[in-house]
Amino acid sequence: MLDHTDFQILSRLQEDARVPVAQIAREIDLAPSAVHQRIQKLEDSGVIRGYEVRLDPRKLGRALASFVRVQTGEGASAPEITQALVEIPEVQEVHRVVGEDCFFVKVRVEDPQALAELLDHTIQRIPNVASTHTTIVLATAKETHCLPLPLEEASMREPEA
Repeated sequence: MLDHTDFQILSRLQEDARVPVAQIAREIDLAPSAVHQRIQKLEDSGVIRGYEVRLDPRKLGRALASFVRVQTGEGASAPEITQALVEIPEVQEVHRVVGEDCFFVKVRVEDPQALAELLDHTIQRIPNVASTHTTIVLATAKETHCLPLPLEEASMREPEA
């Protein structure tokens, strides 16, 4: 079970995954070795799945973000379609959903022409994809992988050593 100290560490790592362990230790008043051990346990248990660099898609020529709703045909294999979508480099997220659509996919491309090519020549050619509906993003107010952490609730429990 995670305690307040674990949530403090996770919160700090979400802000900046490159923050030195010694700095986290100073901020939460714990020995660096204890912080390191906690981070190791969080990694081993799968709470921390990895570390990544956030790139600015506009500066790398991928300014156009879109959401593609994918409907599949009768007898479609969800695992096969999922795998086909996952393998497309322009696809950033693949979500299998319940409702009229079967998948909700986030893509980033250079421009509308690149989006048209991606849809016409890649996504719509996946076997058993019946149709797609695309929404182009005009502006993004928030885009994050950070999760809200229950720091207040955890502060009521005693931290583990």
